[in-house]
Amino acid sequence: MARQVPRHAHEGVLEPAVDRYLNALLPRRDSILAEMERLAKREDIPIIGPACGRLLALAVQVSGAKRIFEMGSAIGYSALWMARAAGRGAKIHYTDSDPRNVARARAFLRRAGVSSRVEMHQGDALDVLRKTSGMFDLIFIDVNKDQYPAALRLALGRLRRRGLLVADNVLWYGRVAHAAKRGDTSTRAIQEFNQKIYADKNLFPVIVPLRDGVAICRKG
Repeated sequence: MARQVPRHAHEGVLEPAVDRYLNALLPRRDSILAEMERLAKREDIPIIGPACGRLLALAVQVSGAKRIFEMGSAIGYSALWMARAAGRGAKIHYTDSDPRNVARARAFLRRAGVSSRVEMHQGDALDVLRKTSGMFDLIFIDVNKDQYPAALRLALGRLRRRGLLVADNVLWYGRVAHAAKRGDTSTRAIQEFNQKIYADKNLFPVIVPLRDGVAICRKG
């Protein structure tokens, strides 16, 4: 998962009181997810968080996705949500370029009992996807924000018909609603990504304004 996160990143785009209300409704996570959340908070590691974790798990469950590629996985938090939701026989491809993240994720996933469902890849997510054969039922994009347009182009060619494309941070802490400042390539890239998913006639996209915005697109 990318490190390009503005200050106060955990606040997202929702009004703080609404965000607190939604998070207060969430069932308590098990000890492993809770430990991952504490680690992320302590070391400022960007993760999707429990509310979005549930949304991602729901997307996996309702689509029946079994072959999943995650572009940007950090400590494996979202990979764990997806691996549990996908169930036995699933294969989730984890990607991260930081060896420390890979080691931590491997340990967490092993302790959670889902390591047999997750294939670990160390390296740039786009490069790994190019080298991994086959089509996917669901592709989750959470790489460096500058890479979003390129990740979209690559992912669309590897997503099966009726598969789901999911992307995090598509509201980019509200910055997408304004003209990108000079040199702000991340905001510009996400704005381009959002425009492209809605302009593509082969996609049916919806942006959910939860936390920092999650795009869910069904490929026709």
